[in-house]
Amino acid sequence: MVRWIVCSAWPYINSVPHLGTFMHLVSADVYARYLKLKGEDVVSVSGSDEHGTPIEVEAIKKGLDAKELSDKNHRLVTELLERYSIELDNYTRTESDVHKKFVQQFYMKLLKNGYIFDDIMQMLYCGRCKRFLPDRFVVGTCPYCGYPNARGDQCENCGRLLEPTQLIDPRCAICGSTPEMRTTRHWFFDLPRLEAEVAEYLQNNTRLPDNARKMSLNMLKEGLRSRAVTRDNRWGIPAPFPGAEGKTIYVWMEAVLGYLSAVLEWAERKGDPSLFERFWKSPETRAVCFIGKDNIPFHTIIFPALLLASHEGFALPWQVSSTEYIMMEGRPFSKSRGVGVWMDHALDVADGETWRFALMYLRPETRDANFTWNELIRIVNRELNDNLGNFIHRTLTLIFRLFNGQVPDCDGTLDENAVSEIGRSIESYSRSMDSYRLRDATRTILDLSRKGNEYLSRTQPWEKAKENLEDARYDLCVVLKIVEALALLIYPVMPGKAMSLWRMLGHDTEMVSHGLSLPKGGKRTLGRPRPLFNKIPEDPEELARIYKEGEMKDQQRG
Repeated sequence: MVRWIVCSAWPYINSVPHLGTFMHLVSADVYARYLKLKGEDVVSVSGSDEHGTPIEVEAIKKGLDAKELSDKNHRLVTELLERYSIELDNYTRTESDVHKKFVQQFYMKLLKNGYIFDDIMQMLYCGRCKRFLPDRFVVGTCPYCGYPNARGDQCENCGRLLEPTQLIDPRCAICGSTPEMRTTRHWFFDLPRLEAEVAEYLQNNTRLPDNARKMSLNMLKEGLRSRAVTRDNRWGIPAPFPGAEGKTIYVWMEAVLGYLSAVLEWAERKGDPSLFERFWKSPETRAVCFIGKDNIPFHTIIFPALLLASHEGFALPWQVSSTEYIMMEGRPFSKSRGVGVWMDHALDVADGETWRFALMYLRPETRDANFTWNELIRIVNRELNDNLGNFIHRTLTLIFRLFNGQVPDCDGTLDENAVSEIGRSIESYSRSMDSYRLRDATRTILDLSRKGNEYLSRTQPWEKAKENLEDARYDLCVVLKIVEALALLIYPVMPGKAMSLWRMLGHDTEMVSHGLSLPKGGKRTLGRPRPLFNKIPEDPEELARIYKEGEMKDQQRG
């Protein structure tokens, strides 16, 4: 039997996740719910990525312990998950004891297998702070664009990835003093030794999206380089290698192993540790990772290589659903520049499930998507309310009024073309989901409701009912079936609203028991119809003001 492991990129919690980061969590939740709706065997996992220099630097600047800061941010993210109806089987954290122990044991296994080696390297060192300066512990001028405040791992202005030693006029991010060069010992993953095996994996995995496949194959052509496994920062998992005292595991090299440790933790919590091997070591397992394109190399090259180096028979990623970027009115998201939408204050504008729908509608599957307040207004007010919500409410209100709150008897011959259209829509939705085109699946929902609105307007059952209720009954049975299909299709994207609709349709069963098959007829009482969705203000400036007010209140609270 096929087993699915649905993984979302772990959000780095040095700050609140923004739209682009949160989209991967929503995508994983949507896909996992779809699989469960079909009756598949699924475990879905993610967690807070909380080690490394960004959190350590932020904590030092705020006068906090790094653990204190990450505890606070982890609580905030778990609260946001609930408000956005994200119910992964295990949302954990890299500070969990299970994860830390797993990572240390995993890397000792790689050392034993001959894939870890140590070497001497030159690094920047701050004499005043008495510490080496990895990644964001150093700032300076970008050698590519001249931006004066580039960080040691990446330039925020031009986006180029950097090494601390590349910066011009580097300075310590904590005290501002000029660092010196010193030698230090670090441990490395011998990635080139696995190049042939990784190449075979990539060439045989034709399911990968174009952006992941092209980027990965280009990296192989250039030749793989050994990757540092350790860092000199203090906030992280202590490196287990002999002689590596004071070193920690590099955050990127431990976070991807969270997909395994999270399943192990889930299995242990369920009281059946063997579930870990039944999922991760089964040849029938399909591990699917939802990520952004900036994470592609870690999921298509480094993660598979780590799994291969373990010699444990772990399943390699079956699919890496990598998206392009979401831009904010044509500009990259940037917390420091105030560009973007962060998920805590997004709730001041609309509820969590409305945002889920908007994110799936915009999901940048083949090219960058541009978020604007105008586009959000169109999605929520025109598509969600005027199209989908209006059709559902019109249908249920008509049936409730004409049949005294009872579901009409729908036995008999219904409009074959209309009924066939329902089947075609469900098939189109399934094809899109099975191909990881969640954006297209979301738009299939709107296409079906649009056809339902057209059918109502064309047949006008309210006029027929004035002469003969029987003449109206069959038309209303058709649109009722469309509404039932919509409830099932909506469920992965907006589970809470789908369940509310399911109850209004008079069903007392769980939706997952139906799969994507329409429920059979039978006598039942409808719940009183009420609108599923709410409109947001039509003025984009007002939306921006509402959002900014939430940000300002946070700043005032400190």
